[in-house]
Amino acid sequence: MFVLEEDKLDVLAAKIRKCGEYAKERQKDIHRSFKADGSVLTETDLEVSTIIENTITTLFPECTFVSEEFPIIRRENAPYIFVLDPIDGTDVYSQGLGSFAVSLGILDEHLNPVGAIISCPRFGLATDELFIRLDPGKELLVNGEAFSLQGDKDEIKQILIGSNHIHHIDFTSFKGKARSFGSSIIHLFAPALISQVQGAILPPVFVWDIAASHAILKHLGMDIEYCDGSEFVYTDEFVYEKKKFKMDIYAGSKTGREKMRKFLPIKLNRTTAVAL
Repeated sequence: MFVLEEDKLDVLAAKIRKCGEYAKERQKDIHRSFKADGSVLTETDLEVSTIIENTITTLFPECTFVSEEFPIIRRENAPYIFVLDPIDGTDVYSQGLGSFAVSLGILDEHLNPVGAIISCPRFGLATDELFIRLDPGKELLVNGEAFSLQGDKDEIKQILIGSNHIHHIDFTSFKGKARSFGSSIIHLFAPALISQVQGAILPPVFVWDIAASHAILKHLGMDIEYCDGSEFVYTDEFVYEKKKFKMDIYAGSKTGREKMRKFLPIKLNRTTAVAL
């Protein structure tokens, strides 16, 4: 059985944290450009991708590497797949805001999310930064300390949503609060790590937008599911063909997800449009 060696993961974690600090230092001088699909791109995205790709291919040459910005490096019978978003929340990052992340998710050979390393150098929980590490099969560490779930996650009082997603959700029956930070990774780990947040709703996004945070959710007994209640499954199309998943998702506890489907339904025209 292949094992990701702890000393090598230490090197990788240190590199990702350093990349987070580098992104923070570069932020005030950043220049934004746009991809063909209209999404924002900065020079930091490309630089961080290069650094992490080189690190992973050196440390773990047996493993597959998937990045938002570069072609996939796919290994036959890879025991793990590393999934990188060099700057999650590029738009807010390019505007000088602090809610961005350098995010690395780890999938096992069956495409299950099992690990994460996330650096949020300007988005801390009562601290200046947030650094999250979940080695496969190990305890969850937040800023170097073991972390356990806190707060009641079944009563949906506060959720995270995408900045444009508000137009696709029916808030008629919801009496709680909705917030947006501009980063899918932060939105998705919020129900697990922020005691007063119980859920998150995301539109269809790419594997690098969810893999790391999904591993954290699952580790703490939470999960994501499609807005119609069906199981969310990682597919070859989603991971290797870099295609978005098929419809909106809810993230939280089992009871919390049921309540979001009831009190925060996706508008019918949105669900139909995504399914088509």
